[in-house]
Amino acid sequence: MIEAPVRSTRTREPKVIYLTSHFTVTERAQLRAVMAQHPFATLVSADAGEPCFTHLPLVVRESGDALTLLGHIARANPHGDRLRDGDPVVAIFHGPNGYVSPRWYTTREAVPTWNYIVVHAHGRVTRVEDSAGKERILKALIDAHDPAYRAQWDVELSEDFRERMKGAIVGLQIAVERLEGKFKLSQNRPTPDRANVLAAMDAGGEGERAMAAWMRRLGIA
Repeated sequence: MIEAPVRSTRTREPKVIYLTSHFTVTERAQLRAVMAQHPFATLVSADAGEPCFTHLPLVVRESGDALTLLGHIARANPHGDRLRDGDPVVAIFHGPNGYVSPRWYTTREAVPTWNYIVVHAHGRVTRVEDSAGKERILKALIDAHDPAYRAQWDVELSEDFRERMKGAIVGLQIAVERLEGKFKLSQNRPTPDRANVLAAMDAGGEGERAMAAWMRRLGIA
């Protein structure tokens, strides 16, 4: 008779992103740099077991050790109705990425892969519904991405127009509790392979060159 295997009773901390020691980056300054360079994020939450996603720009605010994300979504977006104060969310910041050919490796027994950089910001969301709070969020976004427009928003647009625009959005403030970084940049390959990948990335497009810069920054090649 074959006995059923004994299941381990050891509990495991849930993981949202698959991380290995080769590709894990924990230095806050490096994670913040990715978030600043690639502010267009994917906001993920769950409602009654159903995943919800919204793509939006987020502004990062730091105060001491505290990290806060500011943004907004359209009021017509059903995701907004499913977000409640205190809900756990993850904001995924997508850094550069690109294809890695096995032709760049010194061994012939190799397969293609894809290198990439992502940062996951886990936190708790607060809805911002008051006009002053939305004004603060909108001005943070304007100052980050189009400071020349700030005067037009402040002076040239009527108060009625601004209030109607603010009425069409739900402001979001996310108190970050944990950051996770995965920088998959061929760290697991031998030194000659990493050098070849770096050379190929240098000769590639904007995204590939950005990865090459990160390889140098992290001392990978």
